[in-house]
Amino acid sequence: MAGSVDPDRSEWDVIVLGGAAAGENAAQYATQFSGLDAVLVEAELLGGECSYWACMPSKALLRPGDVLDSARHVPGVAPLVAGGTLDVPAVLAHRDTVVNHLDDTSQIRWALDTDIDVVRGYGRLAGERVVRVTGPDGGIRTLTARHAVVIDTGSSSAVPPIRGLAEARPWTSRDVTNLHEVPRRVVILGGGVVACESATWLRSLGVAELSLVLREEGLLPRSEPFAGRLVGDALTAAGVRLLPGRTITEVRRADPADTGTGIPHGGEVTCVLDDGTTLAADEIVVAAGRTPNTGDIGLSSVGRPDGGYLAVDNQQCVCAVPGRWLYAVGDVCGRALLTHMGKYQARVAGEVIAARAAGQHPDDGEDSPLNAAAGHRGAPQVTFTDPQVGSAGLTEREARAAGIDVETVTYDMAGLAGTYVMRDDYTGRALLVLDRATDTVVGATFVGPDIADLVHAATTAVVARIPVPVLWHVVPSYPTPSEVWLRLLETLRAQRTQARTA
Repeated sequence: MAGSVDPDRSEWDVIVLGGAAAGENAAQYATQFSGLDAVLVEAELLGGECSYWACMPSKALLRPGDVLDSARHVPGVAPLVAGGTLDVPAVLAHRDTVVNHLDDTSQIRWALDTDIDVVRGYGRLAGERVVRVTGPDGGIRTLTARHAVVIDTGSSSAVPPIRGLAEARPWTSRDVTNLHEVPRRVVILGGGVVACESATWLRSLGVAELSLVLREEGLLPRSEPFAGRLVGDALTAAGVRLLPGRTITEVRRADPADTGTGIPHGGEVTCVLDDGTTLAADEIVVAAGRTPNTGDIGLSSVGRPDGGYLAVDNQQCVCAVPGRWLYAVGDVCGRALLTHMGKYQARVAGEVIAARAAGQHPDDGEDSPLNAAAGHRGAPQVTFTDPQVGSAGLTEREARAAGIDVETVTYDMAGLAGTYVMRDDYTGRALLVLDRATDTVVGATFVGPDIADLVHAATTAVVARIPVPVLWHVVPSYPTPSEVWLRLLETLRAQRTQARTA
């Protein structure tokens, strides 16, 4: 079997089933100070979805269009780029560099240099602390963990059961992030983060006819409603056709073919909508959610049904399996399908594994460093559309559903000196969700160009439960978009004063 370790070795302290970013972190944190050893079992590229088919390539595709759009709105620079378009081959070449041309040699080198072993092949659980690996040559190798197995098998694009859709071989997120040919006409099925980001870069790369078909009435349905409206307005202004409240009932394609990732998979595609409308395109992109890769990893061998998300406790131990030896991190948990949150979970899991291997009972108290619930209070996310959407913690809707006595405050980000100097037509909005009982921020959303860096401050406020009176002393730099924090607090004070005197 191809691998990076002695082919006769069969035992490690920790086996990580799946070598994506979270799995790498779990192995590192379990071994770096403990004296334990670990092995990553991976059938595809070490580094996983984020490194090659999601976060990294998508941001490489989004950045050029973002820079060009910003330049078009800066006096003194705008005339230099008037009428300019992106150099598409150069953008795609840069994307290829970012994903290392789909070569994981550097990731393998990192693992080995960190004293983490790598076994190539498809791993499945085969009983308590046992993983059976099918190698590239079909050979079977059985590995045993002395202490723990960590599942990091990730998720895949979900393809809805629409008549003719699967047969049409639609593009998924892997194709649209690794496209090698820009279709002239594209239909995107979905209205979430992947759909909106894909629409943003496809339009900037020159897709002439671009339509989004979404069953919800607005984009980004898990965000604050104003976020979806502002992103929708911008996409519409860029020439993207939005079809909210619609579904595709049938897909027809001439000569579907497995032409390779990122190349149109056949001839013209016809999409029939539920109102009878038909859309003709050169490719359809399915961005309709994710499904966990747990259907064929041997869960039944440890007493759990195959498939579905894996419920974990706050130290990432799989709840349905006794013995506290099986952990899960990343998308398979379903807690937050975000790379940075998966890596956070992995850091917790790795340190818990090391502590338990040393005979300790790691603290799982509410604010313990080894309780992942604390970090999930903040769960930051940035959607790199134009405008960007950044959030941390709960939306207003989620807070009310959780029984919190909610107070909100909003501010128009165009009213900031820090945004006015960035561009003369800045459009954006900020919202804080507060818990009246504790006078703390439980959620924040920012929408506007270049707001991504505001999110970390919001995450800190939410996770640390910083009281509003203390936030008054956290002085923002001037003139920057972070000034919005001061303006939000001033607006909140005015609201409260008016309420008391009404």
